[in-house]
Amino acid sequence: MAELNIVLFEPEIPANTGNIGRTCVATGTRLHLIEPLGFRLNDKTVKRAGMDYWEHLDVTRYDDWEDFLERNPDAKIYFATTKAKHVYTEVEYEPNAYIMFGKESAGIPEEILIQHPEQCIRIPMIGETRSLNLSNSVAIVLYEALRQNNFDHMRLEGELHRLHW
Repeated sequence: MAELNIVLFEPEIPANTGNIGRTCVATGTRLHLIEPLGFRLNDKTVKRAGMDYWEHLDVTRYDDWEDFLERNPDAKIYFATTKAKHVYTEVEYEPNAYIMFGKESAGIPEEILIQHPEQCIRIPMIGETRSLNLSNSVAIVLYEALRQNNFDHMRLEGELHRLHW
């Protein structure tokens, strides 16, 4: 059964983190927050974006990158960056994969990325687009990882009877 993990490295915008938290609740995904955060978790904008889902979120906070690594020693991490050679659809996500995204203003630090070039992934974009919104990027990559794992822990059967065409 897939137990995917989203890791946010020093997120700065509370609304993005709230939206990502809501996506994690909706998909049964764990959220990992590496400090420092650019806001307080009790910030109204985090709660507003996450709506009433935030209380159901499986979230863990870490003091820094080293704390995250110490507490998750066997984590298979994929690093989302515009500097990657692999497109996010070209890798195979294990059922317990960790997918890490950097802070909105700077991404994941270069010193981390250069240590893991084969685990770096990117979302294709045209032209001079710098990057997509963080919460959109998380949703794009997370749903690919869920698809690869056959959405195995999500409700699929019986859902169609509630649709009214």
